[in-house]
Amino acid sequence: MALSILNLGLNSSSIRSMLKPTSFTSVNPSSTARKVFEITRIRCSSTHDTAVVSRGNVSDEVSNVRRSGNYPPSMWDYDFFQSLSSNFKGEICSKHASELKENVRMLLNKEDLDSLHKLELVDTIQRLGVSYHFQDEIKRILEAMYSTNEKLHSHDLNAVSLKFRLLRQHSFDVPEEIFKEFMDESGKFKASLSKDMKGIVSLYEASYLSIKNEKIMDEAQGFATKHMKDYISDINNTKDKNLIKLVSHALEFPQHWREPRQEARWFIDFYETSAPAEDYVSNFLYFAKLDYNMVQSIYQDDLKYLSKWWKDTEWGEKLGFARERLMECFYWSVGYNSHPEFSYGRKVLAAITAFITTIDDIYDVYASLDELEVLTKLTKRWDAAELDQLPDYVKVCFTVFYNDINEVANVAERKHGVSILPFFQKVWTDLFDAYLVEAKWYHSGYKPSLSEYLDKAWISISGPVILTHSYFVKANSMNHEDFQSLMTYPNIIRLSATILRLADDIATSSHEMERGDNPKAIQCYMNDSGVSEEEAREHIKYLITETLKELNEESARSSFSKPFIDSCLNLARMSLNVYLYGDGHGAPTLKDKERSTYLFVDPIPIEFSL
Repeated sequence: MALSILNLGLNSSSIRSMLKPTSFTSVNPSSTARKVFEITRIRCSSTHDTAVVSRGNVSDEVSNVRRSGNYPPSMWDYDFFQSLSSNFKGEICSKHASELKENVRMLLNKEDLDSLHKLELVDTIQRLGVSYHFQDEIKRILEAMYSTNEKLHSHDLNAVSLKFRLLRQHSFDVPEEIFKEFMDESGKFKASLSKDMKGIVSLYEASYLSIKNEKIMDEAQGFATKHMKDYISDINNTKDKNLIKLVSHALEFPQHWREPRQEARWFIDFYETSAPAEDYVSNFLYFAKLDYNMVQSIYQDDLKYLSKWWKDTEWGEKLGFARERLMECFYWSVGYNSHPEFSYGRKVLAAITAFITTIDDIYDVYASLDELEVLTKLTKRWDAAELDQLPDYVKVCFTVFYNDINEVANVAERKHGVSILPFFQKVWTDLFDAYLVEAKWYHSGYKPSLSEYLDKAWISISGPVILTHSYFVKANSMNHEDFQSLMTYPNIIRLSATILRLADDIATSSHEMERGDNPKAIQCYMNDSGVSEEEAREHIKYLITETLKELNEESARSSFSKPFIDSCLNLARMSLNVYLYGDGHGAPTLKDKERSTYLFVDPIPIEFSL
């Protein structure tokens, strides 16, 4: 259960008082941090530690054999991050990019383009990763098409599917019934449509914008998937290599749930070989490549800053039992918001993800239950000075944690004139409470039902922590209704966090069960229903699919600002992408390393004289 608002002194009157600053206990780095950093290195292997844990007036000596997660070391190091450099920065690049951008803007503003051409331009700009430059133009085009309902019932499957997808992406209410004209009397899509593979792919992509209980969209997805698989498996199909590549890419993962920056990198290469012979194509490609490389140079500066921050925490040296995943944490933060102006927020969210990763390892693997009970109790008072009751490794971790979270809150408070720290305290203490419950399950051997597990697990996966911090580092303006909603965890946060939990469990449960951890969603369902692991995995995948539909619906009707809604959608997207090939966060593979390399290290080759 989430903490009661009263536990943090956040009753109705105190919520109203958040519109003026309040004071909270702060950490004194000079008195605490220097002392706790003067400790010996903790080894990665299991160790026999002795800790003094205080309970009231009684101190017990706890002898504890520490567990190890046996995590692989980081694939990246400080020197590598500091060596990153780019030629794609400075006034010359900015000026050239601005000129190219205006050419694209002029094309979008042309009045003589037909509807389908406009839709294809919008889709291309989005997939090339440069739509953030043209939000006003895209909004104007889609609003005009929605308000006039222009050619909505065209007999072109590609045109109808593309319009449906783009309008729903931008929260317009488009009914599934627009596809009825492509169906026969029995409610099935007409078999003759299978000859239009471009339209089939477009239908497939549109189907992932569906909400719950949309039978037509479910039928569309099944129909399109079948014919796309048939198209790929046809050994005589050698006519269109680009179409085969597009179909294969879509079947691997639908566009709606792909991480946008990764999709942009793929689509730039694809567009170069498949684009129509139009005059504007070369400008589009040149601008997309240049913009990609310029934004990548900002990411590299972010990584340099973060690697220095990480080194200064000394966690890599002194918390050797925990995962060191700076690059992976940064990848998450880019997924939440890839726009270049979000540099500060990305750094904050990457640090938050690093905190979560390390603290999760403390609760899940390393600490004793006695230590965790004391730690969870102390964190509710939000005072690092009380950490003296706990072992040195806890002091090392939580002193940095308290200092940095307090500083992020202070920055937000100065910007908005609103007290932010109570929100951060709530989500973190809720997280620690959920961690503690799961730790007690482990130590007692308790096996929760799937329902009981998920009631805690959508919180323990850290979704509310990430999204609440995202709200306060991203928002340009805030309102009272948002504050009240955030304190009680609105549906859009719960749904996004549930997808994160289920995707994580599918990828990580086998390894975690091997080392004797708590049952995850798969094992809980196996225990509930007596089914095989394979059947349980299919059920969890079904839950993900249904929750994604709910998230689509919630995002379209949510009262939150579009930037925050995008954060919630992007958290779900990132969870699906990070765990696409396995545990891309805890145990990344060479595939994950290659993905980070082309996103953050290697620029797209481009002929550009500097």
